[in-house]
Amino acid sequence: MANNKKLVEAITSMEEDFAQWYTDVVKKADLIDYTSVKGCMVIKPAGYAIWENIQHELDRRFKETGVENVYLPMFIPESLLQKEKDHVEGFAPEVAWVTHGGLEPLQERLCVRPTSETLFCDFYAKEIQSHRDLPKVYNQWCSVVRWEKTTRPFLRSREFLWQEGHTAHATAEEAEERTVQMLNIYADFCEQVLAIPVVKGQKTDKEKFAGAEATYTIESLMHDGKALQSGTSHNFGDGFAKAFGIQYTDKENKLQYVHQTSWGMTTRMIGAIIMVHGDNSGLVLPPRIAPVQAVIIPIQQRKEGVLETAEKLNVQLKAAGIRVKTDATDKSPGFKFAEQEMRGIPVRIECGPKDIEANQAVVVRRDTREKTVVSLDNLAQGVQEILDTMQKEMLERARAHRDAHTYAVTDYEEFKKTVEEKPGFVKAMWCGCRECEDKIKEDVQATSRCIPFEQETLSDKCVVCGKPAKKMVYWGRAY
Repeated sequence: MANNKKLVEAITSMEEDFAQWYTDVVKKADLIDYTSVKGCMVIKPAGYAIWENIQHELDRRFKETGVENVYLPMFIPESLLQKEKDHVEGFAPEVAWVTHGGLEPLQERLCVRPTSETLFCDFYAKEIQSHRDLPKVYNQWCSVVRWEKTTRPFLRSREFLWQEGHTAHATAEEAEERTVQMLNIYADFCEQVLAIPVVKGQKTDKEKFAGAEATYTIESLMHDGKALQSGTSHNFGDGFAKAFGIQYTDKENKLQYVHQTSWGMTTRMIGAIIMVHGDNSGLVLPPRIAPVQAVIIPIQQRKEGVLETAEKLNVQLKAAGIRVKTDATDKSPGFKFAEQEMRGIPVRIECGPKDIEANQAVVVRRDTREKTVVSLDNLAQGVQEILDTMQKEMLERARAHRDAHTYAVTDYEEFKKTVEEKPGFVKAMWCGCRECEDKIKEDVQATSRCIPFEQETLSDKCVVCGKPAKKMVYWGRAY
């Protein structure tokens, strides 16, 4: 950072206590508030506006590939949940149950959806009869409930917002193509909009979604060296279809089972934005996702013409498609600067009597605090160029940080030492055995993050047992 001066003293330094720093940023940036229900949060306007932008951008990308939005109930009968054995076992510890309707006990317990596979399957079993009914490419925006033991705003809460896509296809090839397509959409969105670089790959059998044939994931690295699963896409094969009797008649009039996928991204991405880009003064939002991209701060605003000029600039920037607001409150400029820093607004535009006289404004970047003098005649163009540069450089910095904290090891003692002493991704070869995966978790509390699509051969032996290696795996401690 060009200028490391800390404007916001109320935020704990991330070097001192990263967890507390995160909590401070979430609160001071006014993103959430805690509620009387443990593990649940109020997402305040500043936080929800980020989610709306995520929703808007993702939804547009989904629809370009033929996705349609639907809405299914939040309650799942217990008998329905029980139909797919692996699935119910995977979610059982986190399920919240409804046992009464008013004062009357229910004949059958209802679970509050932790995810909606079983509901979609029940729906598809009635909806799909013929090959002409396929594919079904549906998505819903909703909340889900998982009774987590430990919670943290955005990263892990008992109720959270997400989208869940559920598709049905005639062939295994079509389902696989959709699974990979959605993963690529998530990866592109993270990098181009959130400025978060990701590693694309497949989950091990231990880490894959309950009931899936294969789970693909994008993994990102937070500032403290912990990994965050940022989006997943699952190929279900025909396992759910067989459990729920989802069949169609093909062109030869023969009955076939459909092949299904599901894919999702959640409000934890707001947590990722905070932990990848934030600094000791608060939030730093990438311009493309920021609800407010620029704030105009009039200097000596009581003097003649200052507020009028600020208003004209506001109109000019809005007309150019820049999300802008003017802070004309009676607070001091220093207070306004600190607030802009804390809230992560990408740029502030300072404009006072001397600036107006010189036909200029001072544009200050949130991420580097770099100041640029821009003519009022082409302020919109100048601000847009700064926002574009900022977006690009934030991704580059995040990628450089990830690469600097990614380590390749071939020896198990070195592996354990690296995990303990150098937070980040650790690349190492693996034989494919569950026992070795379990041993790593037991020894150093690290998990397999993904088997990357882009494979490297670091050695020919498994880092744990020394047997012939099958894959190179990214390992790490995770949120």
